[in-house]
Amino acid sequence: MSNPDYHVPVMLSECLEGLAIKPDGIYVDITFGGGGHSKAIMDQLETGHLYGFDQDEDAKANAEGFDKSKFTFIQANFRHIKKFLRVHGVKKVDGILADLGVSSYQIDTAERGFSTRFDADLDMRMNRKGGLTAKDVVNTYSAQDLHKILGMYGEIKNAKTAAQAIEMSRVGAEIGTIDELKSVLNKVAPKFKEFKYFAQVFQALRIEVNEEMKALEEFLFQIPDLLNPGGRLVVMSYHSLEDRMVKNYTRSGYLDGHLEKDFFGNVLKPLEAVSRKPITASPAELERNPRSRSAKLRIAQKPIE
Repeated sequence: MSNPDYHVPVMLSECLEGLAIKPDGIYVDITFGGGGHSKAIMDQLETGHLYGFDQDEDAKANAEGFDKSKFTFIQANFRHIKKFLRVHGVKKVDGILADLGVSSYQIDTAERGFSTRFDADLDMRMNRKGGLTAKDVVNTYSAQDLHKILGMYGEIKNAKTAAQAIEMSRVGAEIGTIDELKSVLNKVAPKFKEFKYFAQVFQALRIEVNEEMKALEEFLFQIPDLLNPGGRLVVMSYHSLEDRMVKNYTRSGYLDGHLEKDFFGNVLKPLEAVSRKPITASPAELERNPRSRSAKLRIAQKPIE
């Protein structure tokens, strides 16, 4: 069944409440991971069905023990949600859950290259079957492109300086490992804030490698067509870029948050925000699971016509 060591489900009860699960409903967990959220959803289903998406091979192994009469695992990126649900004959669903964080397992597995705590190859791919690695980004992107992703996705203040340091350091030999990259960054990181700085750079590289912002954007635009009237979207994000995108989309139907109105001044939007402000983890959960501290949960509903 689910693997609690893989990823401790963040804000589990809040997610379940947000989904407003119907025992006969159709639900989708687009970030299956260790299956913690999925298992809890399934516990509330009787004749309903849950579809779990994850592109990670390790997550697929966690789905092995799930009751196939109520559960289907789909090994794919959630940006293709509509296409893969159609393959399974599903056109409409009652609820969609997205936990956008990197799983504890992925962070704690050294060879995946997600964590600054271990030395390993610069990889960071969620799907290890191919595609760009963090090593490719660090060694082949121009200083201008590195500057852009470090500033935009890592939100570091001296992104240009960091990009130039990386470009200069790779002239002699490629930067291939986490420790090699950290030694380059050490020269430009703020004193006594090195660990936070490394984490921000790694976040930027991970987002670029996995096209996380593009995938989220493509996913969000498919939601209104997929949800039944009254159906819920529950999204948990872990950094301000994702949260802003989700907030703007649920508020207006546009990623930049601009509002469109009809002739009578009514706002035209595909979803209604259920909670105006994001929900955050309780003090008890923060103590139990420190990784929940940056999580923000937003809930939206397709209007009942």
